[in-house]
Amino acid sequence: MRTFFAALEEGRLIELPDNNKDKSLQILGSLIEAVPGLKAGTQVVESVLSRERTASTALGLGWACPHARTSAEGELLCAVGWSPAGIEYGAPDGLPVRVIVMYFIPDAQKNAYLKEISALARAIAKQNTLATIEQAKDLNEVRIRLLDLISSAMETDVPADRARMVRIEAKQAAVAAVPLVETAGAGWPATILPFQLIVVPGRPPLVLAQDRELVAALEAATELPVQLTKVSIADAAGYRVLMRHTVAYAPDRATYDCLALKFAVPPPASAGSPAPVPKSALP
Repeated sequence: MRTFFAALEEGRLIELPDNNKDKSLQILGSLIEAVPGLKAGTQVVESVLSRERTASTALGLGWACPHARTSAEGELLCAVGWSPAGIEYGAPDGLPVRVIVMYFIPDAQKNAYLKEISALARAIAKQNTLATIEQAKDLNEVRIRLLDLISSAMETDVPADRARMVRIEAKQAAVAAVPLVETAGAGWPATILPFQLIVVPGRPPLVLAQDRELVAALEAATELPVQLTKVSIADAAGYRVLMRHTVAYAPDRATYDCLALKFAVPPPASAGSPAPVPKSALP
């Protein structure tokens, strides 16, 4: 279950907005498509939705594990979504789904996936986490319950793994505070773009991304690093930016791992976030 564990560690645990199955699958698929290093144009969402039209991937006991397969090379990946209300999913036991664990499976990783999904299914059947997940009040509580499940299934006392579990809470604090959910009046993000923000005192921010428009817009938003440091979320140049985690380097430099959300209809200004950068400030 190390891929599941990595998803929690790397910030791919989100709160799903409602009981709409297709929307939930779209946002989780988009989150996987935004993983740095994944080949541009990989159609995770399309593959998952096509698979779900032929058969439900619900496991029962409030869990579902949809997946997308590809013949391309790559790593086994997953993203995890929690639905507070529960999603009508066509589960064999008739129960609504509370946790969706979506996998991206390159052909070379099929055996790794089969081992992981088998371990997950056994852990779910053994522990029956539905009651504790239903009682969870927020994403932090869900994360703790999922980590308990993984820890029990892996039966690990390895100090490195324990230390990684402790670090997850700190690395995901920003995502928990600003869950990636539908924004009132704005609908679903039309685009989700990953990028790295390099911050060096006294110099303009440097944005590393594959999208030229995103780079130009966010490098002009010179106050973006300050905004993200304060509240981990910012609106700049028509994008909503979420900081997933940061790494500090000597003497006083840092890199921010972020997601940029582009909405078809601009969302209201985020709580605590300064006003968006005006278009006149763009190059």
